[in-house]
Amino acid sequence: MSDEPAIEAVGLRKTYGPATVLDGIDLRVPKGSVFALLGPNGAGKTTTVRILATLTRPDGGSARVAGHDVVTQARQVRRAISLTGQYAAVDELQTGTENLRMMARLRRLPRARARERAAELLERFELTEAGGRRVAGYSGGMRRRLDLACGLVTDPEVIFLDEPTTGLDPRSRRAMWDLVAELAAGGVTVLLTTQYLEEADRLADRIALLDNGRIVAEGTATELKEQVNASRLDLTMTDAPTFDAAAHALRDRVIYLDSTRRVLGVSTDGSAAHIRALLDEIDPTRTTVERFAVRDTTLDDVFLALTGQIKETTGV
Repeated sequence: MSDEPAIEAVGLRKTYGPATVLDGIDLRVPKGSVFALLGPNGAGKTTTVRILATLTRPDGGSARVAGHDVVTQARQVRRAISLTGQYAAVDELQTGTENLRMMARLRRLPRARARERAAELLERFELTEAGGRRVAGYSGGMRRRLDLACGLVTDPEVIFLDEPTTGLDPRSRRAMWDLVAELAAGGVTVLLTTQYLEEADRLADRIALLDNGRIVAEGTATELKEQVNASRLDLTMTDAPTFDAAAHALRDRVIYLDSTRRVLGVSTDGSAAHIRALLDEIDPTRTTVERFAVRDTTLDDVFLALTGQIKETTGV
């Protein structure tokens, strides 16, 4: 991994009418790394990718990708990148082979080389047997793999993956993760956006948490977890009234809620002293907490704590 950035953005801003989508974000992504932009719908993830991929002009700030300015050197940027959007952009009426050959020809590869490259990519993405079939008959995972393969008919320096595993089943999602890890191992810089915390935790060298158009935290998964303490204390309350009372009393400290099972979670450093203090605060009479459990902090907890949201769920 090189210290020279493959992607660098300073003060990026974008508004649509009265809505501020990006409010001055800074990014620095080293070459050969995997960088995850994590956030909920509407946080500004796709807008960021569109600006970096030269599809949208920023209203303020600057950005460089592969050493080129995204506004004044857009053509050079496009030659150096590949973009895979949230939905597979392949021609369903063509076969997998035909899609790849078409993309190769559009990238000005000679006809013979286009055929060779298509065959290479079909094998790499385990689509050789399906190469002669129309894409309309492909599964969601196969379409995503073909879409990614189409972006690799040449060798890009930087790949943007905008929520690459949205809608995929768990097996296809893990297969896509393996492909992303393989690309990074080969020296390609990958910037991916995701709502899946497990995805960011597994793949990314660094993670930026984007909320309401601003970067609210950035670092490795370990560094982010340390910001919210090392552990989460889950408390099972004796009944609905005690659950409601505890949730109200703890307010902003609650990072997990399961009203069905009467469980709420709060951040803790994991020490016996802190856990005792929390239990004494919440249940001074030793009658309202039925049981408790201490869990390792996850990126889920980090996200919820730093964005001021609470996770309401029906199970842990």
